[in-house]
Amino acid sequence: MTNERFPRDIYDEGRDPDPRFSLANERTFLAWTRTALALLAGAVAIHTPAVDLDTWVKVVASLVLLLAAGVAVAESWRRWRATERALRLGHPLPGFGGAAVLVVLLGSLIVGVAVGVIVVALR
Repeated sequence: MTNERFPRDIYDEGRDPDPRFSLANERTFLAWTRTALALLAGAVAIHTPAVDLDTWVKVVASLVLLLAAGVAVAESWRRWRATERALRLGHPLPGFGGAAVLVVLLGSLIVGVAVGVIVVALR
């Protein structure tokens, strides 16, 4: 068995950084992945009969949660790659734009669900 590391396009560049930095980058990747899993679970949970909201609110909330989960998964991979490359080449670390997209999505979801809860309460 060879000692090939994947993805090669990242590991074939530059020098190996201090393992602590690579491991911290990996922990951040895993945190984004856990966040995506939690968002996915929320998308499924919102469709339970226990949630007393109009059907359209449930559908929209679930779709926004699924979109947010997709953003979190994509951002975890993009950010891990960009950070690992920067560490290996001695470049500045990448920006944090994916979190801003996630904040906008989840902020919109909070407002939308709040409106849905108020509509149900006023009936």
